[in-house]
Amino acid sequence: MFKGILIEKESETYSARVSDIDEARLPDGDVLVDVQYSTLNYKDGLAITGKGPVVRSFPMVPGIDFAGTVARSADPRYAVGDAVVLNGWGVGEQHWGGLAQKARVRGDWLIALPKGLTARQTMAVGTAGYTAMLCILALERHGVGASHGDVLVTGASGGVGSFAIALLARRGYRVVASTGKLQESAYLHALGAAEVIDRATLGAPGKPLQKERWAAAIDSVGGHTLANVCASLRADGAVAACGLAQGMDFPATVAPFILRGVSLLGINSVTRPFAERQQAWQALADTLDLAALDTITTEIGLEAAIPAAHDLLEGRVRGRIVVDVNR
Repeated sequence: MFKGILIEKESETYSARVSDIDEARLPDGDVLVDVQYSTLNYKDGLAITGKGPVVRSFPMVPGIDFAGTVARSADPRYAVGDAVVLNGWGVGEQHWGGLAQKARVRGDWLIALPKGLTARQTMAVGTAGYTAMLCILALERHGVGASHGDVLVTGASGGVGSFAIALLARRGYRVVASTGKLQESAYLHALGAAEVIDRATLGAPGKPLQKERWAAAIDSVGGHTLANVCASLRADGAVAACGLAQGMDFPATVAPFILRGVSLLGINSVTRPFAERQQAWQALADTLDLAALDTITTEIGLEAAIPAAHDLLEGRVRGRIVVDVNR
């Protein structure tokens, strides 16, 4: 038996509670992991509260990330005691996830714990930091460099935005942060933002082509914000799009793409190839200021994850929440 958050739905009743779970109930997989840490992402908040159609089958253990050690393995790549990390792959949505003391998953979904990071630190990074690094690597593959000009980060005070600012600044970029929480300006400057702007300047309908302002951007907002970002990029600039906080629509024209050669790079963090996941995590280990990582991290126990999920959705959480599933 082990403890985990179990989400159940019967008729119109939706519940999430910490339960004692029999290991025999774990879904199929070729690697059993003793989970040490998980984390709370926006998807986990939606899953736990039931405020979004994230969970695809019931019962479900939420948690789209986890780090731990291998307890049993039928995959030759992993031996008992190996330290491993998982992000995405439908875990916590279609397959039982990491907000529990044990998880059984496919070996293809795992990577070895990156050199230079502890299990707790990987969960402080979580999908938010991992996604931010995927965005940066995509921009750099496109040819964006620190000498090309300002890089805009939207949704700056959120998880992806916070990491994008810190990582870009560490790699030598001048970062402009766009946020709806101007009271968080000191926090954003401390992360490495050179300038903070109000998201209202980007969130309303704008002209198809606007003044050239940024060499590149990382956008987790979507909607009119993404359209205005594209319209404001410099010639041959690029935006890595990874979220839809403002909405799923994209009310733009082709003008920035055909008149300025702007590129829109879509970032899917859920099902990246093994080599790309390794590259992103090692780049995180090599780039992160681990002391700064501690300043944006709060650690809680498993029981506290349920009320924290509500706080997350209601905008009362800044930075990252790490969940020690064994306390």
